[in-house]
Amino acid sequence: MVISPLTLNLDTIPLSDEQFYQLCQNNREFKFERTVKGELIIMSPVGGESGNREADLIIDLGIWNRQTNLGFTFSSSTVFKLPNGADRSPDAAWIQRERWEALTVEQRRKFPPIAPDFVIELRSATDDLETLQNKMQEYMNAGVQLGWLVNPQEQQVEIYRQGQNVEVRNLPTQLSGENVLPGFSLILSAY
Repeated sequence: MVISPLTLNLDTIPLSDEQFYQLCQNNREFKFERTVKGELIIMSPVGGESGNREADLIIDLGIWNRQTNLGFTFSSSTVFKLPNGADRSPDAAWIQRERWEALTVEQRRKFPPIAPDFVIELRSATDDLETLQNKMQEYMNAGVQLGWLVNPQEQQVEIYRQGQNVEVRNLPTQLSGENVLPGFSLILSAY
């Protein structure tokens, strides 16, 4: 059963960036995102299988990053302020060292005003595929260079690259970090 996250239309009572940050800090038991239209999205928690898969993806990305020291890895708890004004939380993200270090300490401490270089979204059993595909396109429009939408329900992964059509591969498959994550390789098994 697909359960859509709760979306609140706040167009007549917009939240400033600081107010949105405080709302998130005051309600840490909830996971919030904010669309470019100012809609507040309250995300539901994931189940054990999705949480385990997400953790494995973050671990693999983090191990590669520790070995290369090329940037910084982020979990799904991180909210990024995208250039279009949306506040989004990919399931895993990575930012090149020079780009991250160009942010001020204050920008890094709160919701960083930067689009990651790389994102992963993992579709849980309750996620609507079209919603996630739209989110991936939003990432690409914001400047993300490479993104993977892992879809265990269809046994597929969608690969998003700047200026290219989406590539769909069936699982199992081996993914490459290409020129964004040099030397990073991930084998996705069938789920």
